[in-house]
Amino acid sequence: MKHRQRGISFISILFIAGVLACGAVLGAQVLPTVIEFQAIVKAANKAAAEGTTVPEVKAVFDKAASIDNIESIAGKDLQVTKEGDKVVVSFAYSREIHMAGPAYLLLKYTGRSR
Repeated sequence: MKHRQRGISFISILFIAGVLACGAVLGAQVLPTVIEFQAIVKAANKAAAEGTTVPEVKAVFDKAASIDNIESIAGKDLQVTKEGDKVVVSFAYSREIHMAGPAYLLLKYTGRSR
């Protein structure tokens, strides 16, 4: 009688490790952009709360951006509108992450203040 072996082969382990490593590298490159997006949302909320005119809102955002090291967007890129008596700051930008050779990952971020 033959004894059946169970388990995963060495080649399968290498394949799974390779897939996980690629995922980890991708995640390590995307994570800073997500953290920067959260800082941008925080700065937009602060600018909408503290500014009353468009130049004030952009100046408050630029000040917060210099503190939080935001480089993807500046105050001049913001869209400032008013809804009722509330100032609303909207923004949209994209980030390209070079993967390998001619391959890039394009991330598009949009948001607005509360």
